[in-house]
Amino acid sequence: MKQILRVTGVLLAFFLANAGANAAEEKAEEAGPWSGRVLLGYLATGGNTENTSGNLEAGVNWDGERWHHTLSGRALGQSVDKDTTAESYKATYDAKFDLSERTYLFGLLDYNKNRFTSFPQQTFQFVGIGRRFIMTDKHALNAEAGIGASQSDTQQILPDGTRQSTGSIDEFNWRASGDYKWTISETAWFAQALSVNGGSSNTFVESLTELGASIYGALALVLSYKIQHNTDVQPGTEETDTFASVNLEYAFGK
Repeated sequence: MKQILRVTGVLLAFFLANAGANAAEEKAEEAGPWSGRVLLGYLATGGNTENTSGNLEAGVNWDGERWHHTLSGRALGQSVDKDTTAESYKATYDAKFDLSERTYLFGLLDYNKNRFTSFPQQTFQFVGIGRRFIMTDKHALNAEAGIGASQSDTQQILPDGTRQSTGSIDEFNWRASGDYKWTISETAWFAQALSVNGGSSNTFVESLTELGASIYGALALVLSYKIQHNTDVQPGTEETDTFASVNLEYAFGK
């Protein structure tokens, strides 16, 4: 948790100091196949209770004529009175190959780690087909369906807070997902993504809602709300985890 907060603070200061120069350089360069973004969020409160939370998220995209690659990662942490109460990590690689302007094949690798759930580690691998249903300047809507496998570690959290391993699960999975983006104006947007990974032992649902507004050049303020839900959990853990954050985003490329 402390490492997440230190990294978040250092990177936040760096991007605030250099945002203006970087934004000008990006606009001057010709757009290439690379694009991406970095989001940073931090909150600290004092008084009767000391509460700190931080998150760091980064993603990079490479878009060719028919191939599209995305690599992203995220780290979230929270502590109350110096005791870690939430710690979550995520890494994803997504590859797409266009069959036509609207239809594509995809391959997905998704890794999730969360210390305080029944599934401290979950890894998913999927292949499938996707469709771009709406492609306009204002609206974009995509949907995907695929099959694959998952490997999950399981644990039980005892009343005293001790985490006890209860084994692992390897099983066949199916996946259905969709994402929508609304470009409200030249400086504001709304995005919603939803995915469901289903297996015989557990179904993992993840939702991400974002509302963003540009504040200066390549910098934007982004409000995000993430939900992660597992249908079958061990005693002592909740089925649903939620993460709400206010982030500073730096975007580059397209």
